[in-house]
Amino acid sequence: QVQLVESGGGLVQPGGSLRLSCAASGSISSTSTNNYMGWYRLAPGKERELVATITRGGTTNYADSVKGRFTISRDNSKNTVYMQMNSLKPEDTAVYYCNARFTRLVPAGVMTYWGQGTQVTVSS
Repeated sequence: QVQLVESGGGLVQPGGSLRLSCAASGSISSTSTNNYMGWYRLAPGKERELVATITRGGTTNYADSVKGRFTISRDNSKNTVYMQMNSLKPEDTAVYYCNARFTRLVPAGVMTYWGQGTQVTVSS
């Protein structure tokens, strides 16, 4: 089983910054490739929102609400994804969930994993 270990959440004032990290750990097959990682967030009373994604090749996508403020990146050798969050706003307050998708060659299959979530609170 693969676990996604998240870190970097916390309490920050408006305009501040946080850097989230998510590393895949556990038993990972040598024939598995982490093709996709991303961040979702869930705020009280709102639907889950896709925040940012990044492919193994480095292609990124961002929600309009965070574009220009957040930057997603990854380290393929570590199966780790990062998200630098700048100019944070109160509306960014949410539980942030890491998501990863692996493609395994032997045996062939696609596996999706979720982190347990890390709380980000933006408040004065």
